[in-house]
Amino acid sequence: MNGAESVDARRELAVAEAEAWREYLAAVRGRPPAEYAEVEPWAWARLSSRLRSIRARRGWVSRHLAAAA
Repeated sequence: MNGAESVDARRELAVAEAEAWREYLAAVRGRPPAEYAEVEPWAWARLSSRLRSIRARRGWVSRHLAAAA
C-alpha cells in the first residue's frame, strides 16, 4: 500500500464513520419519547456494529502500512 492509497483508505474510513454517526442521529433526533425508546436500541446496535467494522478495517490498513514500511 503506497502513501496515496493509505491516505485514501484513511479518508474513506473517516467518511464511513461520519456516515454511521449521521445515520444514528437521523434515526433518534427529534423523536417523541415513546418512539425514541423504540428506535434508539436498534440505532445504537447498528451504529456499534458499523463502528466495529470500521475499527477492524482501520486495523487492517495499519497492519499493511506497517508491513510495507
